[in-house]
Amino acid sequence: MEIKIANTKQEVIDHFFVRGEVFIQEQNVDWSIEFDGLDKESILINAYLDSKIVGAARLHGHKIGRLAVLKPYRHQKIGESIMHEVERVAVSNGIYEVYLNAQVYVKDFYEKLGYREQGSIFQEANIDHIRMTKDIHQLVYEIREI
Repeated sequence: MEIKIANTKQEVIDHFFVRGEVFIQEQNVDWSIEFDGLDKESILINAYLDSKIVGAARLHGHKIGRLAVLKPYRHQKIGESIMHEVERVAVSNGIYEVYLNAQVYVKDFYEKLGYREQGSIFQEANIDHIRMTKDIHQLVYEIREI
């Protein structure tokens, strides 16, 4: 598996393909909500398996968003790998605490990665979410050791 920052037009298209499949097709999120906020501050991260796009996430400042893995590739640790790369990219950009709005049904996934609930359940795109945060200071030392 290869995880990389989307730098080319095709990689950006790949990123939005995953989001469209997962959020618009599977979860019926309105396209105008899903395709928000593409700007120079957003870092798009893609996962490829045998050169085929299989997952994606976005880092926007301290916020991680839009983690998605195509259905046939779930439960293969692709989501974990993407999250680790997003955190590494955050640290390399001087960010040591991150947050995300997790869909409630997958909050256990994020808890296993060290994220903690903050606040109460709220609606985003007509789906129950909870804000979760993680202090990633320790990654500074792990990255330096590599």
